Amino acid sequence: MTSFFEYLGMNHDWAWFVATIAGILLIALPLMLGVAMIIYVDRKIWAAMALRRGPNVVGPFGLLQSFADGLKVFLQETIVPSAANKALFLIAPIITFTVALMAWAVIPFNSGAMLADINVGLLYILAISSLGVYGVVIAGWASNSKYPFFSAMRASAQMISYEVSIGFILICVVLYADSFNLHAIVEAQRGFGFGIVNGFFFNLLLFPMWVMFLISGMAETGRAPFDLTEAESELVAGYQTEYSSMSFALYWLGEYANVLLMCALNAVLFFGGYLPPLDIPVLYLVPGFVWLLLKILFFFFIFSWVKATVPRYRYDQLMRLGWKVFLPVSLGFVVLVSGYLMFTRYG
Repeated sequence: MTSFFEYLGMNHDWAWFVATIAGILLIALPLMLGVAMIIYVDRKIWAAMALRRGPNVVGPFGLLQSFADGLKVFLQETIVPSAANKALFLIAPIITFTVALMAWAVIPFNSGAMLADINVGLLYILAISSLGVYGVVIAGWASNSKYPFFSAMRASAQMISYEVSIGFILICVVLYADSFNLHAIVEAQRGFGFGIVNGFFFNLLLFPMWVMFLISGMAETGRAPFDLTEAESELVAGYQTEYSSMSFALYWLGEYANVLLMCALNAVLFFGGYLPPLDIPVLYLVPGFVWLLLKILFFFFIFSWVKATVPRYRYDQLMRLGWKVFLPVSLGFVVLVSGYLMFTRYG
């Protein structure tokens, strides 16, 4: 894109700057629209699971319901509790929302189509996702209220617990792909299964890792059945209890942007990303970003399906699953995968 703006007569520095801003907008604006529509899809899936109709009044088939909700919260008054730390109280949702968008910079939407093609893309994702907990912790502390503070403590423990196992799972993927670059990881999956299936999930050593990554992603984003940070029967609304208006909406937008990111990572790391499911020439006629979008929607359906059907875990069950099941199993698979590759790939 930089060369395009240089062709229009800009010098290299300005062309790079304008191209970067254009790339950010090309990702952020469709993502915001996607978040609005995915909330509608989420509500429709929940309704179908409960034999209800869901949103159906605002716009055709209820498609404008999310925009009506957004307008409603935009027009509401932002209330800051008198005992709260006002600066941190207002900064916290901005942190959550901003961090949720930053991680999309290294996601490959097609071959060569990404904002930043960096060699340590996977480490960048891991680092940025770790920063998300700061928005929740700061909100709980700055609210100066009991239930939000309890929620912040839960969130920090929960995210730390599952990031450890996610790290070991990602090591297995990196060992197979031999790269931290997300584009290289996708290309390593081309024809991976018997020369025809595009995706690491076809590997018996990596399929259990994908299942654990999917579940850990639900815990990392605070989705049901792991939404202990906002358990309404215990904590009113968790860290969001004292928030209203757009500051509350930013948490919703950040949460769904993170959910879409986890769906994209499932597709990129284990299901071939922008590659078609099968390495057949005719399937490559469909643009890569369409395949990636379809895979993201498939994983989002799984997220919504689980939320609508699985009851919430107790907190001790959540911690036991993370530390006593996922951590030792993922660590064992790191040993298995590295040993297998040493014997087969490196002789």
